[in-house]
Amino acid sequence: MSGAHDTEWFDHKGARGGSRDAKDTDKGLRFECTLCGECCTGAEGFVNFTDEEAKAMAADVGVSLEEFLKTYTHDTRAGRSLTERKTEFGYDCVFLDREKIPGKAVCGVYKSRPMQCRTWPFWTSNLSSEHAWRAAGVGCPGIDRGKQVIHPTQIRIQRAKVPM
Repeated sequence: MSGAHDTEWFDHKGARGGSRDAKDTDKGLRFECTLCGECCTGAEGFVNFTDEEAKAMAADVGVSLEEFLKTYTHDTRAGRSLTERKTEFGYDCVFLDREKIPGKAVCGVYKSRPMQCRTWPFWTSNLSSEHAWRAAGVGCPGIDRGKQVIHPTQIRIQRAKVPM
């Protein structure tokens, strides 16, 4: 975490590659979800969650915690993770729904989704450099999009919530 006198690349004004809605006057970063589902699919990975998040997702799905863990999760080297299923897009999160809204991908447990999901794209891996942010934007059309500029303080708060 940065000290009071440290600055990071997103503290300075700039368009971050000049793509999409980003402007030279932006201090911070823009992000607006486009419901593309790219952050919920791809190579095999991990969607970790806490015990409290598991309870909330189980309630959201309408099953017991035991049934939720048995049906929708599995053990990995990184801990318990939501299950993925192979699709034409890659390995989709078990809760990614591509049929509810034609042409869009929505989360079946959106209101109770894990913090890992809530904090995308403000993960350490995406914020390590301007290049890393632009690279994440190749797969995520919501990066550098939207009317709102997320202030650097809020970016740091989101980044600190999960070690991604």
